[in-house]
Amino acid sequence: GSLEDYEETVKKAKEAWKVWADIPAPKRGEIVRQIGDALRQKIKVLGSLVSLEMGKIFVEGVGEVQEYVDVCDYAVGLSRMIGGPILPSERPGHALIEQWNPVGLVGIITAFNFPVAVYGWNSAIAMICGNACLWKGAPTTSLISVAVTKIIAKVLEDNKVPGAICSLVCGGADIGTAMARDERMDLLSFTGSTKVGKQVALTVQERFGRSLLELGGNNAIIVFEDADLNLVIPSALFAAVGTAGQRCTTARRLFLHESIHDEVVAKLAKAYAQVRIGDPWDSDTLYGPLHTKEAVKMFLDAVEQAKQQGGSVVYGGKVINRPGNYVEPTIVTGLPHNAPIVHTETFAPILYVLKFKEEEEVFAWNNEVKQGLSSSIFTKDLGRIFRWLGPKGSDCGIVNVNIPTSGAEIGGAFGGEKHTGGGRESGSDSWKLYMRRSTCTINYSKDLPLAQGIKFQ
Repeated sequence: GSLEDYEETVKKAKEAWKVWADIPAPKRGEIVRQIGDALRQKIKVLGSLVSLEMGKIFVEGVGEVQEYVDVCDYAVGLSRMIGGPILPSERPGHALIEQWNPVGLVGIITAFNFPVAVYGWNSAIAMICGNACLWKGAPTTSLISVAVTKIIAKVLEDNKVPGAICSLVCGGADIGTAMARDERMDLLSFTGSTKVGKQVALTVQERFGRSLLELGGNNAIIVFEDADLNLVIPSALFAAVGTAGQRCTTARRLFLHESIHDEVVAKLAKAYAQVRIGDPWDSDTLYGPLHTKEAVKMFLDAVEQAKQQGGSVVYGGKVINRPGNYVEPTIVTGLPHNAPIVHTETFAPILYVLKFKEEEEVFAWNNEVKQGLSSSIFTKDLGRIFRWLGPKGSDCGIVNVNIPTSGAEIGGAFGGEKHTGGGRESGSDSWKLYMRRSTCTINYSKDLPLAQGIKFQ
């Protein structure tokens, strides 16, 4: 799409919002329910398209569409529950209430690695709140964006409401920049790299706009000496190798207590050797290609830097000689916790395995990176678990115990702290980000008492 297409689309979406905002929230929820059903009917073909265009394995592609379906189900219930409290007024004959209204037009910029689910998290919740949506998917996954939008548009139009309630403009940085600068964009939800997210945040803030940021993650799994290794090995494998290391919640750092370090590394390397690499459309495949040639280059550069900084590659580290962007899932040991490459998020399947001695130091190491998305510990110590969840524990938005860093559920708010951007999407009270709040005072008496007992007469 060109900037002219963008301009036309914004105008149509703004017009469509006037219709959508007048529809009662439960009725909006019913339409979102129908969108979920329409996605259910196409779940395998959409999952297949995700696999083809993005490169993740077929079951993950289907799982991603399932996330959108699940969020639609969640949003249906939410459409009958959103609302503000009635607060006690200190003035007689007065009522104090909170009114929540839609912000208007929500711009949604999504990344290549979750080309369906992230849009679903945003749009389903934004829609039941009464907003119109304008989506710009990643340029490399535009077929998916078009397919999903056509499915949604048909449901909207079958319900005699404008398809432009969920608009789409495919395009590159020119469209993204236009969205960030556009005052008609009442909220801009951006998922992508920290570098680009910072530019988006500054541009939106310059016009006093609202932004919701889901940026990078440099996520750690911490394994204590009392951990159940039957849980640790598959968890670390799934978190580090799943989606070929291209999740924002991928485990990139694995902290092992020194007493179990060698044993876990040996078991993990053995597990890595059993990963079935191949065509992501093949149902037997667990690990597919990277998304682009640029990602392969980033992978090789990071492996080289890890070696230069004192790391040892104990598994993988090379490009696989076959058609496509395939690289070996990689384990690197021997680096210090603060090595520059360990503090760099490389969107590829490289796991840095690091030794620790004490709880206090490893909690600090978890928190010392700039990002604060996801984190996990493996332990049976109840006191340690609650210290991990507490104020001196993990500083991440997602804090797990005895499960991996990836695989978040839709019922909880998803997002992170620090350079991860601070945004929250999907469950819990994330709906509030898609609405504006008004504190309303209603005087139903014949007097005019002032707050704080002030007399003005």
